[in-house]
Amino acid sequence: MTAVKAGEIEGLIRRGPDPRIPVILVYGPDTGLVTERARKLAEDFVDDPADPFALVRIDGDALAADPGRLCDEAGTMGLFGGRRSIWVRPGTRNYAPAVEAVLGATVADARIVVEAGDLAKNNPLRTLCERSPKALAIPCYADDERTLSDLIERTLQERGLRIDRAAREVLARSLGGDRRASLMEIEKLALYAGGEGGGDKTVTLDHVEAITSDVAASVLNTLIDAAFDGRRDAVERDYRRFRHEGLDPGVVLGSALRHALTLLTTRLDNPDKTPAMMVATWRGLHFKRKASIEGQLGAWPPGTLRQAVAALQAAVLACRRAEPDLAHALASAALLRVAEAGARRRR
Repeated sequence: MTAVKAGEIEGLIRRGPDPRIPVILVYGPDTGLVTERARKLAEDFVDDPADPFALVRIDGDALAADPGRLCDEAGTMGLFGGRRSIWVRPGTRNYAPAVEAVLGATVADARIVVEAGDLAKNNPLRTLCERSPKALAIPCYADDERTLSDLIERTLQERGLRIDRAAREVLARSLGGDRRASLMEIEKLALYAGGEGGGDKTVTLDHVEAITSDVAASVLNTLIDAAFDGRRDAVERDYRRFRHEGLDPGVVLGSALRHALTLLTTRLDNPDKTPAMMVATWRGLHFKRKASIEGQLGAWPPGTLRQAVAALQAAVLACRRAEPDLAHALASAALLRVAEAGARRRR
């Protein structure tokens, strides 16, 4: 078994995997983190990542159409010698046979990095790599607070900045839904704090509050609130936009499910309170969402919320088993059903 445990991943990537292991599968629901880790693993193995003979990129669908190409690329010598990386980008078709073939071949001085989406446990590609001694399977889930703190420290340090403890804790709590979005926020903060001038290069809580917004939450909350508010048109519009921006359908449904469970728990724990009183029990609720959440608590009774939870759980499971395009269709349909139920509750 060569699946890598979550706590070991950052150290493994920093020091570099064993060069004798030719195939590395990088997968998971955090698409930004998947891409970042795949890029680093592919680029760090070669002397010059800008050399197209040293770093070869292959689309997954192209590989599915020509499974023998991966073995051919892995066995090809670079124009000037040296090690080579083959970076397989995500596709919608099954290219596990190509990976299985290269695992059965002799590969020297080459690393095959396979970038994939959120693969179910029984996915052929994931199963193949987890069982092979010649492959590593690296999962990429949403960063926890400790990982985010390390990411913040490391990213700011690379730009000659420090961050005080209070600022780091507040910043870490506002990030985490997607690694790419988190890095964009940290980069924006570094640019702002570094451009203020003066000799002190410490990022403070004032900098964080002035610049950052809860990107992971704000993107999702806009869509999820629209669904539970019963605004079908807004759900259709926002989901199209967020899909274009690369938001993972599994992340969307997971957030919607957590929101439904929070609404249900709040209703059950406070049977005699008004929606306004219930909202007061929510921790970290942005003031702009207060009216929407009050409306949801008033409109959704526990029985209907249980139905929404069951429907969203089923959709999460279906998405894990589906190809990316179908997963988006399933996620969109599930949110639209929630919006229809929300609209009925408000009539």
